Amino acid sequence: MMFPILSSLVALPIAGAILLLFVRDDEHNEPLVRNIALVVSLLVFAQTLLLWSRFNAGSAEFQFVERHAWIPAFGISYLVGVDGISLLLLVLTGFLTPLALLSSWESVHKKTKAFCIFVLLLESAMMGVFVSLDLFLFYIFWDAMLIPMYFLIGIWGYDRRVYAAVKFMLYTMAGSVLMLLAILALAYLHNAATGAYSFDLLRLYDLRIPPPMQFWCFLAFALAFAIKVPLFPFHTWLPDAHVEAPTAGSVILAGVLLKMGTYGLVRFAFPLFPLAASYFAPYLALLAVIGIMYGALVAMVQPDMKKLVAYSSVSHLGFVVLGIAAMNTQGVQGAVYQMLNHGVSTGGLFLIVGMLSDRRHTRLISEYGGLKRVVPHLVAVFLIVTLSSIGLPGLNGFVGELLILLGAFRWSPRAAAFAASGVILSATYMLWMFQRVNYGPVNNDKNKTMRDLSAREWAILVPIVAMIALMGVLPNMFLRPIGPSVERMLNQVRQGAGVQIQAIKNSEFGSRNSD
Repeated sequence: MMFPILSSLVALPIAGAILLLFVRDDEHNEPLVRNIALVVSLLVFAQTLLLWSRFNAGSAEFQFVERHAWIPAFGISYLVGVDGISLLLLVLTGFLTPLALLSSWESVHKKTKAFCIFVLLLESAMMGVFVSLDLFLFYIFWDAMLIPMYFLIGIWGYDRRVYAAVKFMLYTMAGSVLMLLAILALAYLHNAATGAYSFDLLRLYDLRIPPPMQFWCFLAFALAFAIKVPLFPFHTWLPDAHVEAPTAGSVILAGVLLKMGTYGLVRFAFPLFPLAASYFAPYLALLAVIGIMYGALVAMVQPDMKKLVAYSSVSHLGFVVLGIAAMNTQGVQGAVYQMLNHGVSTGGLFLIVGMLSDRRHTRLISEYGGLKRVVPHLVAVFLIVTLSSIGLPGLNGFVGELLILLGAFRWSPRAAAFAASGVILSATYMLWMFQRVNYGPVNNDKNKTMRDLSAREWAILVPIVAMIALMGVLPNMFLRPIGPSVERMLNQVRQGAGVQIQAIKNSEFGSRNSD
């Protein structure tokens, strides 16, 4: 029997969290607690790399599928699998979690055991979201990840942490409830068509859903995912959550949690409801372009580095939604690639802002200046991550944005032109922030005694820089497994929409003949 590697990705962090429960929570055991959590997260990352090495990149089908009956009376099963789209998101989750834990070494000192437990439980839920092929199981993991993130923000965040945590929870739950209703409607339709309830995504892909039901279900799914992205105008929870979250929370939130919204559009909303997706795609693209411009313009005037990076996420994830809405190979491939890029680049930016905040206990841009003379190594890494974020050729951000703009141009040259102006704005606010923080005279005496990167911080930032360079120089290494799965998804959408449109035409033709 094949080793259940996907189940182990979900179970191992939970096992690590349970192990931590048996460690006494005091100052003497704090290093032990941190080390156990770090080792467990590194083992999970190693498993994602093993999964990648055994993955057949030429196949569009779901691989490593595990199926077990769970609640047979309602057609609910434990069904997990992975394709090229979810594979690299699992690797990204495994990559960022140990870095997030390492970043908390100097900033989190209260309730360290609880902090590490919540990070591991969050990692388990995130893995579960990306491997679930049963809609009920997906919904369980989708809601389960809210709880650890709520506590990470609410307990270890900054001054307005409780407000930010509650806002994050309420926004996401509002979308989740509507999605749950749509999931139940799909199971009911399957029962009406076949005589048995089913939440199996692969079976529901083949379900012929009436157009009115498609439109309502698509809107329910799309709203839940748009809030998570977050797509304009559903973005208002994000700046508060990012600014108030601890560095580790911001890294995971930006690096992985936001991608669940765009992943949901690609995995569920578009292939399940192809006719509605084709109808609503232009409206999603319009919101995406508005988000690109709005996020960039608001980021430009932020006095707080963390809030600037938070609004840059609204802008950058607008590109991802635009690529998905284009519904062609370049656009969707670029969107999936940009999900990975954004996780690495923006995760790196939050890590650097956290390091500066740990030293000076402020994130205000005006409090800095001239850091190049004081902490040259930190500034050098800061520059690489900044250039990656704005899409410099040769670094990871360029490949994803280029593919998205190519796909968007094939679909709508006007949308592509507006989105391209967002790239210029991105360069403007990121480089202006970098210049104000790192160049000029050292006017603030507190900055003169700042220390450069420690060994722990090198261990955090070197993997980030290596990944930025690798994804920029060898993009095909990452695009190869993505391609077949994207083609399969697009074919599902095109064929499903075509069949539905033909059926509508036939029914109209038949009604005219009867008249």
